Amino acid sequence: MTSIELLPLVALVAMFVIATFFPINIGILGFIGAFAVGYFALGYDDKEILTAFPSSIVLTIVGVTYFFGMAKKNGTIDLLVNSCIRAVHGRVTVVPWVFFFAASVLTALGTFSPAAVALITPAAMGFAARTRMSPLVMGIMAINGAHAGAFSPISVSGVLVRDIVESNGLSINPWTLFFASYGINLLLSVLTVVGYATVARVRGLEYTATGTSEPEPTSGSRDGSPRLTPRTGGDGGARIPAGGGRQATQVLARPGGTAVLGAPEPVTAVQKLTLFLIGALLVLVLVLHLPISFIAIGAGAVLAFTDLKKQSEAIADISWSTVLLVAGMVTYISILEEVGTIDHLAEMAITIGAPIVVAIVLCYVIGVTSAFASSTALLAAIIPLAMPLLGTGALPVVGVVAALAISATVVDVSPFSTNGALVLANAQNIERPRFYRQLLLNAGIVVAIAPALCWLILVVIPELL
Repeated sequence: MTSIELLPLVALVAMFVIATFFPINIGILGFIGAFAVGYFALGYDDKEILTAFPSSIVLTIVGVTYFFGMAKKNGTIDLLVNSCIRAVHGRVTVVPWVFFFAASVLTALGTFSPAAVALITPAAMGFAARTRMSPLVMGIMAINGAHAGAFSPISVSGVLVRDIVESNGLSINPWTLFFASYGINLLLSVLTVVGYATVARVRGLEYTATGTSEPEPTSGSRDGSPRLTPRTGGDGGARIPAGGGRQATQVLARPGGTAVLGAPEPVTAVQKLTLFLIGALLVLVLVLHLPISFIAIGAGAVLAFTDLKKQSEAIADISWSTVLLVAGMVTYISILEEVGTIDHLAEMAITIGAPIVVAIVLCYVIGVTSAFASSTALLAAIIPLAMPLLGTGALPVVGVVAALAISATVVDVSPFSTNGALVLANAQNIERPRFYRQLLLNAGIVVAIAPALCWLILVVIPELL
């Protein structure tokens, strides 16, 4: 590898290190690096450097976050989440899976994973505290749910991965990517629940894996978690039949006697309009194959006229940091491809040995690094490395790409990631340092197991069939 190929790679590593330890958006560093390498090494002018600027991805991010920002402000997102909880009639062991499903629906519709986790975790962690469910298990399920839907055909991550693959002359079935991500995250959630339930039973832990509807002693509990207060009247809360022949009821309640969910509020005209627009967006994008970027912007503009006072707030809530991150990293990686760094790294990876071994090495590289750095940035940096390998036809394209994409996101339970930090911030009735250590330990287990699991299920097994 020549110095002109090596120095941009060193700069890329330096970007991730700087962005990990300092609050600097790596996209800014990406643009600086793209200019430095493009102008001084390749002799490009600014127009040539920006030819690879991902305008379609940027517009998708702007449109999706704008529209769902408006939906959040008018209460439609809360309406959807609460409707899911009421649909299971407050059954304690089912509600955690409702949060998983709700988070997956939000991201599948185009909400960013951190945004979906931010919407879900306050209610999810509060529910965990009221039912003595492990906050660790609940936090993991909320994050896994968000990741499960994160690679849908209309999500930003799904569009990003598909764009990277197609720009290298290959193709990938977007639905296969989506269902692979959903299946792996669902499997990890099941393993988490089963694993914690086993440990809790063996070690007698104070929290359960899926919560309990059994009332605690009136004198309180050693962990200070709220009690399930018996009620005899109907107040619209979540009811849970007690054991025995008599049909007494219980309501999940805070210490002050407040139910988990109050009586459902009437759906407003604006919320009905928002639900209609969400349905219309799905039909136009998935059935008629229209660009989600323009459709989402148009839907957001319609909602803007329902409350012009919040228009500026909705624009401010667009995920500009993600726009900057993706645009900067994709532009810089395209410059590395022009220099020849990506092709050289891919050739070196192939020399490691069998292609199937290279695949698991890449899965672990992206998995370990993603525990500390931006998953989205790593998708733009690592997936191109696998393209020359996939071009040989030795491995299934969709399997390897899905394994890399999922390995990059499933480790976001780390407290160093945005999702992990949101769970830590919303935890109740548990000491933060203790919960931080639990998240850190779990992240280590996921980093050790998840990449190998993705590689085995998505790469090895398809090769054997």
